[in-house]
Amino acid sequence: MDFIEGEILAFDKPLHWTSFDVVNRVRGMLCRALGVKKLKVGHAGTLDPLATGVVIVCTGKQTKRIDELMNHTKEYEAVLQLGATTPSFDLEHPIDATYPTEHITRELIQQVLPTFLGEQWQVPPIYSAVKINGKRAYEYARKGQQDDVEIKPKLLVIDEIELLNFDAEKMQLTLRVVCSKGTYIRALARDIGERLHSGAHLIALRRTRVGDYTIDRCITIEQLQQMIADN
Repeated sequence: MDFIEGEILAFDKPLHWTSFDVVNRVRGMLCRALGVKKLKVGHAGTLDPLATGVVIVCTGKQTKRIDELMNHTKEYEAVLQLGATTPSFDLEHPIDATYPTEHITRELIQQVLPTFLGEQWQVPPIYSAVKINGKRAYEYARKGQQDDVEIKPKLLVIDEIELLNFDAEKMQLTLRVVCSKGTYIRALARDIGERLHSGAHLIALRRTRVGDYTIDRCITIEQLQQMIADN
């Protein structure tokens, strides 16, 4: 593989790593192996630390394709906890409110999910990297200034949304979602909770596909290290 000329690598990002952690680790490994001080390395599409799955990393001249790769359709498997919300819509923050769930059935969920298909206006989470007046939204949130700013909704497309499992005892549902660039699955969890006349937050997320790069084609950091050693 010619990492200086450019390669596209698909990684299965570990839990708690940021996408930048993956990039920095790859860059460090390659620079040491190639005996160079600098190497262009970038990722196509950020994945939250509490999510796992496909992260595309480009090296060398292939970094020019990052924008193209970011526009590819994404697929996720998400687990939602119904009946409670958090400020970040996931497990990064503790529960801030609880809601009734006695009325929620599989049939109601099956009625609600199709309403998310097609073009949707979605308000990104305040705990996100969306820019507002030159600052990241999470910067306002961490200073307790979330009420001072307005996050504008963004247009996105949800191509498929499928109920994979519903645990009525735990009030947890597992979804498969195929969507466009810019979709926040955390925000989708919030919106599903609202349309179910309850609350919801994300408790697990795995990105299973970016364009043609599927999870079964991904490698780990350890596998890249072995590939470098074998060469």
